[in-house]
Amino acid sequence: MTGTDDAARFLRDVEPLLRADPVVNNVMLSLLYLRAASPEPGRYWCIESGETVAGAVFQSPPTYPALITPMAPELIGAAVSTVVDDGVVLPGVSGDAASAAWFAGKWTERTRSAAVPTLAQRIYEIERVARPDGVAGGRRRATPADRELLVEWLTAFVAEIGDPPGDQGPVIDRRIAAGQIAIWEDGEPVAFASWTAPVATVVRIGPVYTAPDARGHGYASALVGELSADVLARAERCILYADLNNATSNAIYRALGYRAVEEVLRYRFER
Repeated sequence: MTGTDDAARFLRDVEPLLRADPVVNNVMLSLLYLRAASPEPGRYWCIESGETVAGAVFQSPPTYPALITPMAPELIGAAVSTVVDDGVVLPGVSGDAASAAWFAGKWTERTRSAAVPTLAQRIYEIERVARPDGVAGGRRRATPADRELLVEWLTAFVAEIGDPPGDQGPVIDRRIAAGQIAIWEDGEPVAFASWTAPVATVVRIGPVYTAPDARGHGYASALVGELSADVLARAERCILYADLNNATSNAIYRALGYRAVEEVLRYRFER
């Protein structure tokens, strides 16, 4: 198992593994392309089984929980040992439910710390969209004039799902410039959704957010339905993540035609 702070080198090593399952590995693959094109501080570990790359651990920024690929339990133990031996103190871990749980357990054994579950999500994929009827308003593409509102909404979204706080301005600026944010308006802006550029033909929709006083009217459902149909019309695969604690969003996505693919867990490590 080898570690590096070079995202481009790490991407070359693990890209075949990640592309073998571009849905489950979509977040890591997308982030690696961003880091390779525009470097930011990070730590990356490549896990080998013999001469084969069998897993990956990604941490960027260094204050964020590590993101891991699905791995066999014996490889997870080796990964934890290597990270600890490198002198790195992880704030947490996120990954498919089984691998994240194994990693958290091994981490607590090795570091004598606690692992606290903080987020449970489900990955969904859609093949045919059942669009809702009768939703008032319509969508439009976000512009720089929407920046202040979108930063406010994304900050609120990050707080709701328990992600580390931070300046959301650069994220909004990048997504607006790329044309990757849509707003639903019903007299005024009421919801927004963003999406990623296709990676291995997979597009991930998210985040999706509706202003608190505008919820319950189907705005996000209509917006996600239209965006999903656009992706499928381009012969690309369309996925999204939903918080398992949010029964409403899970019901909305299933009604649109999304099917469950994988569960994802995040743990926070505490000494």
